[in-house]
Amino acid sequence: MELPTPYVYLRWEELEANVKAMAQRLAEAGIDHWPHCKTHKSAELVRLQLAHGAKGITAAKLSEAEAMADAGITDILIAYSLVGEEKWRRLGKLAERAKVRTVIDSFHVARGLSEAGAQLASPIEALIEIDGGSHRGGVQPGSDVVQFAREVRGLPGISVVGVFTYVGQIYGSKSRDEIREMARMEARLLLDAQRQLADDGLPVAVLSGGSTPASFYPEELKGMTQSRAGNYIFGDMNAVGVGVMKPEQCALRIRSTVVSTPLPGYATIDAGSKTLTTDLSVKGQAYGFLPDLPAAELYKLNEEHGYIRYDHGQYTLQIGDQVDIIPNHSCVIPNLNDEIAVMKQGQYWKHIHIDARGRNY
Repeated sequence: MELPTPYVYLRWEELEANVKAMAQRLAEAGIDHWPHCKTHKSAELVRLQLAHGAKGITAAKLSEAEAMADAGITDILIAYSLVGEEKWRRLGKLAERAKVRTVIDSFHVARGLSEAGAQLASPIEALIEIDGGSHRGGVQPGSDVVQFAREVRGLPGISVVGVFTYVGQIYGSKSRDEIREMARMEARLLLDAQRQLADDGLPVAVLSGGSTPASFYPEELKGMTQSRAGNYIFGDMNAVGVGVMKPEQCALRIRSTVVSTPLPGYATIDAGSKTLTTDLSVKGQAYGFLPDLPAAELYKLNEEHGYIRYDHGQYTLQIGDQVDIIPNHSCVIPNLNDEIAVMKQGQYWKHIHIDARGRNY
């Protein structure tokens, strides 16, 4: 089957291998896997992850969780602070048909969740978010966690069952040793919070963290109960850049066609920022990697065009040639597509539907 370019596709063998390997390494470490579905936004791929041992899924936004519940997924963590009456009402309705947890780092949100949960048969489960060092959200480690827990523990309609963090700065690691140290720091942060809360009379069982880089070293996450690693299912040049994956393990690719060769050593392709996004890699300034032309550079994008430069003594590109691109950040690519093609044994197999495309609210 000939597909019109540019198109996004998955290499099924690599994707399955990634899912199985992560499931095995986390299971051997005694850590439950609640993978982030924002990476793929597909109920079909969630079911694949659940079939290989995932205990539930993590959603980035409430609407994403709603889309997964519509597809029959019942155990969902919403890893986002839900602000506003409209979202609290929607969460209450979602909790009537799925087992939902979410995060809190302010009394404002905790009170809103409390009011929604008070209308339900059982309280909404909440995890206290702790700032892991990226300052994206969360209360500060230490006494602030204990003080916040004291403020919210008496609220009806919510039940604090755990602690949660995200160590986003791990993607800036310069070595595997640095990734390992950040993973150990993440585990210490959560374990310290658990101990401090227990000492203050609030025992909690869930310790949620574990990005993709950290989860490649689950032995460093000892004591944590839950990993939310999501990007691992596809891989991308960010995962390659921090040293936890190799290009050949990256399951998501974009296929594009050369549409112009204006100068020797220059080619223009039909994939631009609307296909690849403008996310740069954590290492380098290219807009993706061309695995079949590793020395070439995808150095510029317009909306509908990509610009490649290369040594024309090393490579020859002609109009009509097709090239594959591994994106810098795979998690944003599915949100640009209604469906993604799947290749099995190098041949077109089927398309999968992106159930939560555009569900970013």
